[in-house]
Amino acid sequence: MDTAYFQISQEELGRGAKIPLVKLGDSGEVFYEMALEMIAEIEKNNAAGRRTVFICPVGPVGQYPIFVRLVNERRLSLKNCWFINMDEYLTDDGEWIDESSPLSFHGFMKRTVYTKIDPEMLMPEAQRVFPDPHDTGAIARLIEQLGGVDIAFGGIGINGHLAFNEAQDELTPEEFAALHTRVLKISRETRVANAIGDLNGAIDAMPTKCVTIGMAEILSARKLRLGVFRDWHRAVVRQAAYGEVSAHFPVTLAQRHPDAKIYVNANAAKQPF
Repeated sequence: MDTAYFQISQEELGRGAKIPLVKLGDSGEVFYEMALEMIAEIEKNNAAGRRTVFICPVGPVGQYPIFVRLVNERRLSLKNCWFINMDEYLTDDGEWIDESSPLSFHGFMKRTVYTKIDPEMLMPEAQRVFPDPHDTGAIARLIEQLGGVDIAFGGIGINGHLAFNEAQDELTPEEFAALHTRVLKISRETRVANAIGDLNGAIDAMPTKCVTIGMAEILSARKLRLGVFRDWHRAVVRQAAYGEVSAHFPVTLAQRHPDAKIYVNANAAKQPF
């Protein structure tokens, strides 16, 4: 595998990229851009009398406090919005982990987003959607019913995964791009990276299973917006934007998306080594 792209300097990063890169300053700028894009899309669609459909991550999350503040300040109605969360951890029995867990994406969205928005502005609970491990086809049916996704937001995992779409080297890019919502075993490398970020290294306390929307749902969105900001994102963003399209590094499939963009903070823009 040719990995010369890891040597691309901070100054050169973005030139010739196969996914447009927006180089910014600190992480706050990345989060602010993502929040503003959420707000602008909702305002545009509200003015036209159209619904807004987002695929939303829990990672990155720094955009949400900004989004909440702007919604409340601008009295921006979310009544015609659908937030479809990307994924959720599962217990060994295949159920969503309890909302009280610090790892729960349900709990995060409730604590950080939905309970912070003025109830007069908030969308109905039925429009705050998570993939269901017992009905994995529900997300695709909902997206079709709603007329598609306006924007899929997300981050990029250390092995290039979007949501929990882990690498499957045995698949062609086309086969991988066609995968829908499903229950998965989480790779050890993802569990290690998440344990470092979320549980101070307690890998044995990390769930081993998850439910995730598929690449088919993510790539079907009219826009795809990703944010990177960590030290290890320095290599990840270069492979995403310059590497070969493959199921080995799933985010590379975004190179084929008609309107994808990666927001990069100054830290992630630094040369990896």
